[in-house]
Amino acid sequence: MDYYQGESFKGLDLVTKPLARGEYEGCTFENCKFSNGSVSSFVFVDCEFISCDLSDVNINQTAFREVDFKACKMLGLRFDHINSFLFSVGFKECRLDASVFYGCNSKRSVFEHCSLKEVDLTEADLSNSYFSHSNLEGATFENTNLEKSDFTTALNFRLDPEQNRVSGARFSRTNLLGLLSKYNLVIE
Repeated sequence: MDYYQGESFKGLDLVTKPLARGEYEGCTFENCKFSNGSVSSFVFVDCEFISCDLSDVNINQTAFREVDFKACKMLGLRFDHINSFLFSVGFKECRLDASVFYGCNSKRSVFEHCSLKEVDLTEADLSNSYFSHSNLEGATFENTNLEKSDFTTALNFRLDPEQNRVSGARFSRTNLLGLLSKYNLVIE
């Protein structure tokens, strides 16, 4: 397996010219197109993806350790198929619509100004996570650990506190309806 450290990749179309399978540490990927390609079994450590298109990329057994995604398009990713050892990611201004985090251990994840429409968060451990100004419209929460997570500025979520672990989670008065929607209450 090849090893790359501290390299910068800009404007590459990695679908037509794939990256060499290997471990990438401290690397930056900017304006790269990964969509519908594959980074299966790659290892990314302390890397940054900026304005990349990773939609529908194959991430089977891929390791993401201390990886940040900024302004990336990441539609339909299957995070439930990754190498979960030391999984740690942060997202800022990303579109993660229709992605799957089923069963993922995603403690302390940060989602800032992200679109998480129709995302499957079933049985994920998102404890101590932060959903700052992120749109969770249609997101699925079932048996999800959300303990001590911050939803104070999250938008359009609906989750049942009886079917999820929410002890110590933070919500604002303006988004309480997302917790009470199953009761069909009229809140004015």
